[in-house]
Amino acid sequence: MIIYFHPRFQKNYRKLDSKTKIQAEFRVTRFKIDPFDSILGTHHLHEKLKKQLSFSINSRCRILFEFVGKKQNEVIFLDIGDHDIYSV
Repeated sequence: MIIYFHPRFQKNYRKLDSKTKIQAEFRVTRFKIDPFDSILGTHHLHEKLKKQLSFSINSRCRILFEFVGKKQNEVIFLDIGDHDIYSV
């Protein structure tokens, strides 16, 4: 699994508290093994974000991403944060 990081993701990741960063690292490790692992709660989005998906870091934090490779082995992490990331 190859993960690319959008500048917006990088900027918002730096703003997270250390506990959330540790949780994110754990979830990203799981994501690399299986992007649809049930612990992640990965789901497709709707309307203007219909090409994108999201998975949970904790009860309030999500990662917004999109598959970019034909074999679903490449993704770009677009943003990280609370539900406000969906109003991009």
